Amino acid sequence: MRTTEAAVCLSIALGLASGAIGRTANAQEEQKMARVTGIGGVFFLSRGDAKALSAWYEKHLGMRLEDFGAAVLEWEDDEADDNGITVWSVADRDSEWFSPSESPFMINYRVDDLEKMIEQLTADGIEILQGPEYHENGVFAWIMDPEGNKIELWEPMAWDEKNKK
Repeated sequence: MRTTEAAVCLSIALGLASGAIGRTANAQEEQKMARVTGIGGVFFLSRGDAKALSAWYEKHLGMRLEDFGAAVLEWEDDEADDNGITVWSVADRDSEWFSPSESPFMINYRVDDLEKMIEQLTADGIEILQGPEYHENGVFAWIMDPEGNKIELWEPMAWDEKNKK
Protein backbone atom coordinates (compact mmCIF):
# COMPACT_ATOMS: atom_id res chain seq x y z
CA MET A 1 0.00 0.00 0.00
CA ARG A 2 1.38 3.41 -0.94
CA THR A 3 1.87 6.09 1.71
CA THR A 4 -0.91 8.25 0.26
CA GLU A 5 -3.36 5.34 0.28
CA ALA A 6 -2.40 4.49 3.85
CA ALA A 7 -2.96 8.10 4.89
CA VAL A 8 -6.37 8.19 3.22
CA CYS A 9 -7.37 4.90 4.85
CA LEU A 10 -6.24 6.17 8.24
CA SER A 11 -8.16 9.43 7.77
CA ILE A 12 -11.30 7.54 6.82
CA ALA A 13 -10.96 5.20 9.78
CA LEU A 14 -10.51 8.14 12.16
CA GLY A 15 -13.46 9.96 10.61
CA LEU A 16 -15.70 6.93 10.85
CA ALA A 17 -14.69 6.48 14.46
CA SER A 18 -15.90 10.00 15.20
CA GLY A 19 -19.04 9.50 13.12
CA ALA A 20 -18.40 12.59 10.98
CA ILE A 21 -17.76 10.78 7.70
CA GLY A 22 -20.46 8.23 8.41
CA ARG A 23 -23.17 10.90 8.35
CA THR A 24 -21.75 12.40 5.13
CA ALA A 25 -21.59 8.98 3.47
CA ASN A 26 -25.22 8.27 4.45
CA ALA A 27 -26.36 11.59 2.95
CA GLN A 28 -24.44 10.84 -0.26
CA GLU A 29 -25.84 7.31 -0.36
CA GLU A 30 -29.41 8.65 -0.19
CA GLN A 31 -28.70 10.89 -3.19
CA LYS A 32 -26.71 8.30 -5.13
CA MET A 33 -28.23 7.34 -8.46
CA ALA A 34 -28.78 3.68 -9.38
CA ARG A 35 -26.34 2.79 -12.16
CA VAL A 36 -25.27 0.08 -14.56
CA THR A 37 -22.42 -2.02 -13.18
CA GLY A 38 -21.58 -4.18 -16.19
CA ILE A 39 -22.82 -5.94 -19.30
CA GLY A 40 -25.12 -8.81 -18.36
CA GLY A 41 -25.44 -10.17 -21.87
CA VAL A 42 -25.33 -9.37 -25.56
CA PHE A 43 -28.36 -10.32 -27.62
CA PHE A 44 -29.03 -9.67 -31.29
CA LEU A 45 -31.36 -10.95 -33.98
CA SER A 46 -30.08 -13.28 -36.65
CA ARG A 47 -30.93 -12.25 -40.21
CA GLY A 48 -31.07 -15.93 -41.19
CA ASP A 49 -30.48 -19.19 -39.35
CA ALA A 50 -29.79 -18.39 -35.67
CA LYS A 51 -28.51 -21.90 -34.90
CA ALA A 52 -26.07 -21.81 -37.83
CA LEU A 53 -24.80 -18.38 -36.77
CA SER A 54 -24.37 -19.57 -33.17
CA ALA A 55 -22.48 -22.62 -34.44
CA TRP A 56 -20.16 -20.31 -36.47
CA TYR A 57 -19.32 -18.35 -33.31
CA GLU A 58 -18.68 -21.59 -31.43
CA LYS A 59 -16.47 -23.06 -34.17
CA HIS A 60 -14.43 -19.99 -35.07
CA LEU A 61 -14.34 -17.92 -31.87
CA GLY A 62 -14.44 -20.75 -29.32
CA MET A 63 -17.67 -19.58 -27.67
CA ARG A 64 -18.91 -22.82 -26.13
CA LEU A 65 -22.69 -23.03 -26.37
CA GLU A 66 -24.67 -24.23 -23.38
CA ASP A 67 -27.65 -26.59 -23.73
CA PHE A 68 -30.04 -23.63 -23.88
CA GLY A 69 -28.22 -22.28 -26.98
CA ALA A 70 -26.22 -19.36 -25.58
CA ALA A 71 -22.58 -18.95 -24.56
CA VAL A 72 -21.83 -17.94 -20.98
CA LEU A 73 -18.56 -16.04 -20.68
CA GLU A 74 -17.25 -15.92 -17.13
CA TRP A 75 -14.76 -13.27 -16.00
CA GLU A 76 -12.93 -15.80 -13.83
CA ASP A 77 -11.93 -17.64 -17.04
CA ASP A 78 -10.25 -14.49 -18.38
CA GLU A 79 -6.55 -14.41 -17.49
CA ALA A 80 -5.73 -10.98 -18.97
CA ASP A 81 -3.86 -8.53 -16.77
CA ASP A 82 -6.23 -5.59 -17.36
CA ASN A 83 -8.48 -6.38 -14.36
CA GLY A 84 -11.39 -7.42 -16.57
CA ILE A 85 -12.81 -4.20 -17.95
CA THR A 86 -15.69 -3.82 -20.40
CA VAL A 87 -15.86 -0.69 -22.56
CA TRP A 88 -19.20 0.82 -23.57
CA SER A 89 -19.34 3.59 -26.17
CA VAL A 90 -21.73 5.33 -28.56
CA ALA A 91 -20.20 6.13 -31.96
CA ASP A 92 -21.03 9.24 -33.97
CA ARG A 93 -23.67 8.80 -36.67
CA ASP A 94 -21.10 9.24 -39.48
CA SER A 95 -18.46 6.96 -37.92
CA GLU A 96 -16.71 4.52 -40.27
CA TRP A 97 -15.68 2.38 -37.28
CA PHE A 98 -18.25 -0.34 -38.06
CA SER A 99 -17.61 -0.38 -41.84
CA PRO A 100 -18.01 -2.38 -43.98
CA SER A 101 -20.86 -3.68 -41.81
CA GLU A 102 -24.24 -2.04 -42.13
CA SER A 103 -25.18 -3.09 -38.58
CA PRO A 104 -25.61 -0.27 -36.06
CA PHE A 105 -23.46 -2.16 -33.53
CA MET A 106 -20.14 -3.93 -33.20
CA ILE A 107 -19.23 -6.35 -30.45
CA ASN A 108 -15.70 -6.46 -29.09
CA TYR A 109 -14.73 -9.94 -27.94
CA ARG A 110 -11.86 -10.44 -25.50
CA VAL A 111 -9.53 -13.24 -26.65
CA ASP A 112 -6.68 -14.97 -24.88
CA ASP A 113 -4.25 -15.26 -27.82
CA LEU A 114 -5.04 -13.04 -30.79
CA GLU A 115 -2.13 -14.19 -32.96
CA LYS A 116 -3.23 -17.82 -32.60
CA MET A 117 -6.87 -16.87 -33.25
CA ILE A 118 -5.86 -15.01 -36.42
CA GLU A 119 -4.00 -18.15 -37.58
CA GLN A 120 -7.10 -20.29 -36.90
CA LEU A 121 -9.46 -17.86 -38.64
CA THR A 122 -7.19 -17.53 -41.66
CA ALA A 123 -6.85 -21.32 -41.91
CA ASP A 124 -10.67 -21.53 -41.93
CA GLY A 125 -10.87 -19.01 -44.78
CA ILE A 126 -12.12 -16.09 -42.67
CA GLU A 127 -10.78 -12.75 -43.88
CA ILE A 128 -9.02 -10.53 -41.38
CA LEU A 129 -10.33 -7.07 -42.32
CA GLN A 130 -7.70 -5.24 -40.32
CA GLY A 131 -5.04 -6.03 -37.77
CA PRO A 132 -3.37 -7.09 -35.77
CA GLU A 133 -2.96 -3.58 -34.37
CA TYR A 134 -0.91 -3.05 -31.24
CA HIS A 135 -2.21 -0.34 -28.89
CA GLU A 136 -1.43 0.71 -25.31
CA ASN A 137 -4.21 -1.52 -24.00
CA GLY A 138 -3.65 -4.59 -26.16
CA VAL A 139 -3.86 -6.09 -29.62
CA PHE A 140 -6.87 -5.71 -31.95
CA ALA A 141 -8.13 -7.29 -35.18
CA TRP A 142 -11.44 -7.12 -37.06
CA ILE A 143 -13.48 -9.72 -38.96
CA MET A 144 -17.04 -10.12 -40.22
CA ASP A 145 -19.47 -12.85 -39.18
CA PRO A 146 -21.48 -14.69 -41.89
CA GLU A 147 -24.36 -12.19 -41.53
CA GLY A 148 -22.22 -9.10 -42.13
CA ASN A 149 -21.72 -7.97 -38.53
CA LYS A 150 -18.28 -6.54 -37.88
CA ILE A 151 -16.48 -8.11 -34.93
CA GLU A 152 -13.64 -6.55 -33.00
CA LEU A 153 -11.25 -9.04 -31.41
CA TRP A 154 -9.14 -7.79 -28.51
CA GLU A 155 -6.35 -9.40 -26.56
CA PRO A 156 -6.36 -7.09 -23.52
CA MET A 157 -3.20 -5.97 -21.74
CA ALA A 158 -2.51 -3.64 -18.86
CA TRP A 159 -2.16 -0.08 -20.22
CA ASP A 160 1.46 0.50 -21.24
CA GLU A 161 2.97 2.56 -24.07
CA LYS A 162 5.39 -0.34 -24.66
CA ASN A 163 2.49 -2.45 -26.01
CA LYS A 164 2.31 -0.25 -29.12
CA LYS A 165 4.21 -1.39 -32.22
